[in-house]
Amino acid sequence: MGHLSPSHRVAAGMSVPPDLNQPFAAAQAAWRFYANPSLTLPQLAAPLVELARAAVPQACDSRVLVVLDWCPLHYGAHGSKADRVALAHSKDLGYDLLTALAVSDREGAPLAPLCLELRASDGVYSTRYDRPRPAPSRLDRLGPVMTHACGLLAGIAGAVSAPVFMIDREADSVGHYRAWAHAGRRFVVRADGGRKVLHDGREQKPGEVAGALRATGAFAEARGVESRGKPAEQFVAETRVVLHRPARTHRVEKSTGKARHRNVAGRPLALRLVVSEVRDDRGKVVARWLLLTNLPRAGGDAAPAATVALWYYWRWRIESYHKLLKGAGQQAECWQQETAAALARRLTVSSMAAVVVWKLARDQRPQAAQFRDVLVRLSGRQTKRGNDARGFTEPALLALLAGLGVLLPMLELLTTHKVQDLRRLVDRSLPGLLRAGSG
Repeated sequence: MGHLSPSHRVAAGMSVPPDLNQPFAAAQAAWRFYANPSLTLPQLAAPLVELARAAVPQACDSRVLVVLDWCPLHYGAHGSKADRVALAHSKDLGYDLLTALAVSDREGAPLAPLCLELRASDGVYSTRYDRPRPAPSRLDRLGPVMTHACGLLAGIAGAVSAPVFMIDREADSVGHYRAWAHAGRRFVVRADGGRKVLHDGREQKPGEVAGALRATGAFAEARGVESRGKPAEQFVAETRVVLHRPARTHRVEKSTGKARHRNVAGRPLALRLVVSEVRDDRGKVVARWLLLTNLPRAGGDAAPAATVALWYYWRWRIESYHKLLKGAGQQAECWQQETAAALARRLTVSSMAAVVVWKLARDQRPQAAQFRDVLVRLSGRQTKRGNDARGFTEPALLALLAGLGVLLPMLELLTTHKVQDLRRLVDRSLPGLLRAGSG
């Protein structure tokens, strides 16, 4: 309940105490809860996993999209957090959060986080295990998280195929592509465009391959989209490329603190290069993605190029989730927990609030629409009006959070006080504040 309402920027505990008469006790209880060493992250994550498993049959057609992404949590001014690590540079201190978010393949709706991992100076705090473990490199953490997600989603009715992992271009690594393919993982990763691949027997960069596809008229119109608030069109083309070069590792030796590079040979790996271009009304390319995937092109398990591009477009859902944690609504970078262990527990709990709101946001029943309208009104936020407007936006998930934060304590209050009694209290204490006949 505490995470169903935006907190004060320096709030250490719950923003909405379960007992309205004892806010200090509620804050103390929250502090003890997050600091409790016997409370493990897998225990806290169990409801999230169950929510994801329950949502998959209704929300997914053939695939579960699992978006993987990192999010830095900056705590440069929080000197009490002694287990912070350097992020962008030595003076940028905080924690590194890795999230695996389940997303619908039908409409891109976020379902629930399957895994949360927080890197601190003493290791990685993960919903996969009870205690912190040594931190491998960023990309080396992805393989175990993929295995964990596959295990969580196994055996669900409606999920007829293995999950598809969607990752931004930070994961563009030949060695990891080969490892993931060998383990049977399906992935879509945005290429950085700098490497060389084999295409039609020649070494080329993916950007050069994309240029050749456009020159030959290989692009087909996929769908109308919006770019920077203006209507645009998405065009898609694809071809087959081969990653033939050795992988190049980048490891920092603990003894010297210096990076060492090593070439690692491997078998050539054939992948699909899917090129997605967003063009304005004059045909100018305003955005382009170079996507590498091992999803099959044909057969019962096939994913057409336009589908691959659409699935990757939905990768931005995880950016919205991280924005929800760090921005208005949760203010994670202002939390006062002093250890990564306590912070990881609170991150897991706050994710539950996001899942509750997502579930309501995608509910198409008339009662749900009416309930959303009530919550938006209670939140005090302004939303876009009109015949085509939804009545709320995805950032208005934050508004829904605020509305729930008002509604729940209000319902709690009405279990002990009658509406007529409350009106009399207001009329006697602040006469004229309520309009005559207002309910």
